[in-house]
Amino acid sequence: MSDYLESLNDPQREGVINTEGPCMIIAGAGSGKTRVLTLRIAHLIHSKQVDPFNILALTFTNKAAKEMRHRLEQMVGTDARNLWMGTFHAVFARILRAEAHHLGYPNNFTIYDTDDSKSLLRSIIKEMGLDDTQYKVNTVYNRISSAKNRLISWQEYIANPILVADDTANMRPEIGNIFKAYSLRCFRSGAMDFDDLLFNTDRLFKEHLQVLNKYQHRFQYVLVDEFQDTNLCQYFIIRKLAAVQQNICVVGDDAQSIYAFRGADISNILNFEKDYPDLRIIKLEQNYRSTQTIVEAANSVIAKNKAQLPKKVWTSNEEGNLIELIKAVSDNEEGKLVATSIFEEKMQHQYKFSDFVVLYRTNSQSRAIEEALRRMNIKYKVVGGLSFYQRKEIKDTLAYLRYSLNQQDEASFRRIINLPKRGIGDTTIDKIIVAANDHTMSIWDVLQNASSFLGGNVVGRIDDFVTKIKRFGIEIQNKDAYEAAAEIAKSSGLMKELYEDKTVEGLSRYENVQELLNAIKEYVDDPEKEDKSLGAFLQEVSLLTSQDESKDNDPEVVTLMTIHMAKGLEFKNVYIVGMEEDLFPSQLMLSSRSELEEERRLFYVAITRAQKKLFLSYAITRYRFGRLKNCEPSRFLDDIKGEYIKVSTKFGGVESMSAPNPNFAKSFVSGMKKTIRTQPAVKATAYKPAADFAPSDTSGLKEGMKVEHPKFGHGTVLKMEEVGSERKAKINFADFGEKTLLLSFAKLKINSN
Repeated sequence: MSDYLESLNDPQREGVINTEGPCMIIAGAGSGKTRVLTLRIAHLIHSKQVDPFNILALTFTNKAAKEMRHRLEQMVGTDARNLWMGTFHAVFARILRAEAHHLGYPNNFTIYDTDDSKSLLRSIIKEMGLDDTQYKVNTVYNRISSAKNRLISWQEYIANPILVADDTANMRPEIGNIFKAYSLRCFRSGAMDFDDLLFNTDRLFKEHLQVLNKYQHRFQYVLVDEFQDTNLCQYFIIRKLAAVQQNICVVGDDAQSIYAFRGADISNILNFEKDYPDLRIIKLEQNYRSTQTIVEAANSVIAKNKAQLPKKVWTSNEEGNLIELIKAVSDNEEGKLVATSIFEEKMQHQYKFSDFVVLYRTNSQSRAIEEALRRMNIKYKVVGGLSFYQRKEIKDTLAYLRYSLNQQDEASFRRIINLPKRGIGDTTIDKIIVAANDHTMSIWDVLQNASSFLGGNVVGRIDDFVTKIKRFGIEIQNKDAYEAAAEIAKSSGLMKELYEDKTVEGLSRYENVQELLNAIKEYVDDPEKEDKSLGAFLQEVSLLTSQDESKDNDPEVVTLMTIHMAKGLEFKNVYIVGMEEDLFPSQLMLSSRSELEEERRLFYVAITRAQKKLFLSYAITRYRFGRLKNCEPSRFLDDIKGEYIKVSTKFGGVESMSAPNPNFAKSFVSGMKKTIRTQPAVKATAYKPAADFAPSDTSGLKEGMKVEHPKFGHGTVLKMEEVGSERKAKINFADFGEKTLLLSFAKLKINSN
């Protein structure tokens, strides 16, 4: 323990030993913040002789708390067990267990998880006679959760004309009353949900100052990890707790604030100094994780954000390889190129598969990557989510397809008979199965003769279901796999139900089903597939999903995860796929500068997961909503300085090309991006060429010539240049201004006049 300070750099040492007064440690990616935070606590206990009972350390995950406690025990012994250390929810629940009687709750109150909360809300909505398609449980739950995280009680919610007007405009005027009923029912049940653990702690400290004073004097030192991820409620609580002693230390990185959708408020870290004028600011800027190329590329990206705390992350590590940009013709080919790259990198450099991670913006993107890895017999694991074909909405859709094809499939029958809800409950299902067993009939035969076995209104609902399945069977016989599947997904009501759920989760599920339909469309469009029927596709999918799943404890697997899930992790080789406009940045995050800057921070987080090599990929075309769409490269590619990128030549993209020098890479990305993408407000349909438009041979293109571009329209060549073996032209387009285009990519028609 005596030499722990010698292993630290100067800013790290400053962060450990300066324990008095308010302190903010701005910790750049890979700068060793966990080590500094752990040693700061150890220094308090070992050198300052602070009783561990008087230290409060708040984290965002149980895993982080467990790891820090383990390290501390190795340094200061079992005294570390006396720390008040844990997640916000865990620590505040501990306080509430002792103090809940002040709020009228029993000290042994029940904690409702998300399912408990949604179940109660579902009952309340039903009891109030409200339309559960209008008042979807997820929507109501998220609305109430958001209010609590902003410290809005049900009384304040109902009295707030802006909130009430917003609910009314969204055709849900009763949310305030649902909030009231939910809160009162929880209270009468002696229960708190996860949000209540924060909300009620704040309320406890506001309404019972003697309790607040007790904990203000108990916690002489307050430390908060990942401070950029705190919400308003969390910040208000820790500010109250530290008000007397003023020994508050927050550690975080504004550049890695990526959880606004969960209520995180980046202004907490950006404006922290306003609440503490005497604040000591310590910057951990040396990156120990990544190569110089990766660090500088990340710096060039995050520099584009306006809302940030100034810092300059640097590293003394090796310069490292340039970032490789992989261009694919389609999302399917993107998966193939990424899988091939992983295999070749492993073989050439003796890596383990566990040294690789594939990061994507949305879960639905995993499908093409998973299929490509499976075809190459590369094991993988999907972190933070199910395998694509194991997700509920995908299994529901496939069950409809399978049952429409084979009415003897009992498992699919059980899954879809009341999906979407049609008033056929478990009791009815049990009666159907009993009747089939008693009369030695198939379930389908019982369904077709429902009136002989069942009574009441359920007979009509079953008859409607049978008619629908028969019609789906006819669709399968007369149409290809995609046409039949699209019709079944639509007419079954599955797509409508998912589309109407406007929550983040609902949108994700809807996108996942669309991705399944995209996969079926790709299957049908594949010229190598002779059998285009739905049965053939389902058989292929069954073969894919019947493979043994990779185990989490198997080190020889490639990791797949969303970028949000990757925060705090690191890998030797990182692939960021789907670098396209409306995908990354997400089309849902383009309505304001703050949203766009959060997306850019997400990209920064993705880049800084890489230790040795970073690969970026995008597709020229991608199936969306059953149609092949042209894609624009992400604007974030422009944010990376050109000298840090090279265009990959290893993996066979149709238009891939090498970069003989960094300046060429820069011109390639810039020129190509300008060719493909105009300003966001200008749509690709702004100019429409004639139906017989055909590109010319541009080998003889010269300055002064008139040309036509399929997107930018008519223009005049201003200048010709050669870079390596490539030619590029600077062209002034009448409606789009000057563009510099690589002739190997630009589809130009030379006009004779």
